Amino acid sequence: MSAVGLPAGLVGRQVAGYRLEKEIGRGGMAVVYRARDLRLGRTVAVKLLAPELARNEVFRQRFMHESEAAAGIDHPHIVPVFEAGEQDGILFLAMRYVEGGDLRALINRSGPVPVGRAARLALQIASALDAAHDHGLVHRDVKPGNVLVAAGTDSEHPEHLYLADFGLTKKSLSLSGLTGVGQIVGTLDYAAPEQISGRPLDGRCDQYGLGCVVYELLTGTPPFRRESDLALLWAHLNDPPPALREHRPDLPAAVEAVVARALAKAPGERYPSCLGFVAELRAAGTAASPAAWRAEGPPTRVVPALAAPDRLAVPEPPAWAVPVVHPPPSSAAGGSRPS
Repeated sequence: MSAVGLPAGLVGRQVAGYRLEKEIGRGGMAVVYRARDLRLGRTVAVKLLAPELARNEVFRQRFMHESEAAAGIDHPHIVPVFEAGEQDGILFLAMRYVEGGDLRALINRSGPVPVGRAARLALQIASALDAAHDHGLVHRDVKPGNVLVAAGTDSEHPEHLYLADFGLTKKSLSLSGLTGVGQIVGTLDYAAPEQISGRPLDGRCDQYGLGCVVYELLTGTPPFRRESDLALLWAHLNDPPPALREHRPDLPAAVEAVVARALAKAPGERYPSCLGFVAELRAAGTAASPAAWRAEGPPTRVVPALAAPDRLAVPEPPAWAVPVVHPPPSSAAGGSRPS
């Protein structure tokens, strides 16, 4: 789906009380602008959806319902939704404007990060996801590009993360028939197996995406890299994730085991919550190197780990699905497929 159906030259135009100042993001379904709220005199981010979405009554109703649910979540790590509506046949969503980049830019800039920093960043994302799950929302597209990075409060908390894109959950598209048969909505590098196979989704789908993000924070690359989307889908469904210590031999085995559990193929084999996953990650890192965690404060309450199930036998991949060998990532490596 393309957002090319939006009128050209919208910068400077007014949409529902917001004057569009600059395009700051573009995807398959929408364009995001920095805008001026003419009623309150503040800077906001306004997302305009492709017109074909507004013409679908099922999608329009679902969009309004889910935007209302997202606006009802008051959480420090979720981008606040100020308003949602429709004007001149275009659905729009007004949100807080976050000055700064996203987690994708941070990873590209810094490369692999220490486990303590990875856990501190993941804790903010996990708390946002669990709060959304408590409100009946599943994000379905957890990826570095949907995590905005603002300046933190002090040297011990240099970044403040915001999880974005909750005002348009991807279930709306599938229910409205706006995606093709067998097509998933989300970024393939971070898609859970049940999302690919079309099974029912809950918060554990987002935990898998978070696990992929943590893997990338620790290594500089998503867990699966393949030459084609088809091979990438096969890998998420069948292949165990590459061992973390192939990229980071300095990481303890306990950290590797925690991330592997979050990336389990079956949702029931993952952690009960996203915060439970990060709690185990912090505990594994703290046990391995307590001194490295002094600046991080005491570890989050640990959720007891379940016994690791026996690994299921997986089929041998066909030739088109074999892993691709890439050179070790540099500080500028990485990059996600566009959603």
